[in-house]
Amino acid sequence: MVDALSCERHSEHAASEVAESLSAGFAQRGVRSSPDLLIVFVSQHHSRALPEIERTLCARLAPRHVLAVAGEGVVSGNTEVEASAGIAVLGCVLPGVTVTTFSSDDLPMSFGLEEPAGGSGGDGGGLSVNSDLAGVARTVGIVPGHRCTILLADPFTTPIGPVLGTLARARALASPGTGEHRRGVIAGGLASASGRPGGNTMLVDGKLLSSGFVGVSLGGNIRADSVVSQGCRPIGENMVVTSSRGQFIRTLGGRPAMDVLHELIEASSESDRKQISTGLLLGRVINEYKDHFGRSDYLLRGVVGVMKQDKAIAIAEPVRVGQTVRFHVRDAATAREDLAMLMDAQAIHDKPIGALLFTCNGRGTRLFPHPHHDASLIQHAFNDPVPGEVRAKAGSAVQAWPRVPLAGFFAAGEIGPIGDEVFLHTQTASAVFFR
Repeated sequence: MVDALSCERHSEHAASEVAESLSAGFAQRGVRSSPDLLIVFVSQHHSRALPEIERTLCARLAPRHVLAVAGEGVVSGNTEVEASAGIAVLGCVLPGVTVTTFSSDDLPMSFGLEEPAGGSGGDGGGLSVNSDLAGVARTVGIVPGHRCTILLADPFTTPIGPVLGTLARARALASPGTGEHRRGVIAGGLASASGRPGGNTMLVDGKLLSSGFVGVSLGGNIRADSVVSQGCRPIGENMVVTSSRGQFIRTLGGRPAMDVLHELIEASSESDRKQISTGLLLGRVINEYKDHFGRSDYLLRGVVGVMKQDKAIAIAEPVRVGQTVRFHVRDAATAREDLAMLMDAQAIHDKPIGALLFTCNGRGTRLFPHPHHDASLIQHAFNDPVPGEVRAKAGSAVQAWPRVPLAGFFAAGEIGPIGDEVFLHTQTASAVFFR
């Protein structure tokens, strides 16, 4: 795998620069065949030029498949490009690997409204999915030998909960999830180039979409490992939802939710109050049967409003009675610590041949004091140690050790696992490492 980045504002020039860089990178590695797959991320500056960018890349590199999405910013290597033009590409030559691309137009899936049982809502947000599960599995390439599926979706037109649920059920058909037959990774992100319906662009093998989703599945001679790093710190205590309707939590532990929240704010430090004012989140526990809940056990959703007459708070997802929840705030120190811990675990394994990073558009310099945080930390984890004889040579140049080829983008929601399940996240960094 080879990565490439261009920060040229002119789309055709940027695409040519990226193609030249990829071609040189493959030649350096002695690769003579055409890429099996190009995964392309473009900033919002290049969003409408995706077809032209693909044509330029195809003319120069003749890839078998191209998957692309436009976002608020892009990531390449150890560089995060925010609020400026950028094209980042991960070029993949994959001997012995099956590559299956797809779009929402290809799938035998339909979505309809469903009345939630008990009126308390559900993970699908009131949507049910009707699908030929075996047909979905074949179409998206989630078949025996499945290793990874990358999904890139428009946030305005994709019922992401039902879609992820369907893909997860298809994955269960393909693999028992044990031993060497562990279930493949499902990861990705929501397009973030535009904040209005119809404004986002995605592309797969020449087909341009402004709604729905695109994706690729890999199978066979490749391993994919994934991490989801939280960017928030819990505050207060765990509580049980004792009354709710849809997105509204009426009582926590038998008390009005707004009263509980006001008490939490009053008891908080000045720094916590400041963080609460910039955006409060609620984490719900995924596995209620655990004795202790760590950071990775919570699925975070924003607190989006209140219902004063009922003293209820609204969450960006339906909530059920009996769920365990805890308030969270965005926190740079916790986010760094969490990602560093996850990368320490990844560094135990072989160095990846490539990686993808889907990081929240609320991270970057909106969260951290310095740019390039997530990409740099990931690269640092796989740095080879400098040999003692090199360190001992006073005044000699230190060799720049090869970094992991990496590409990605700033997403409006990140897709990745918690345990054996797959979810849409917020404020996280979701990464996939190929070996």
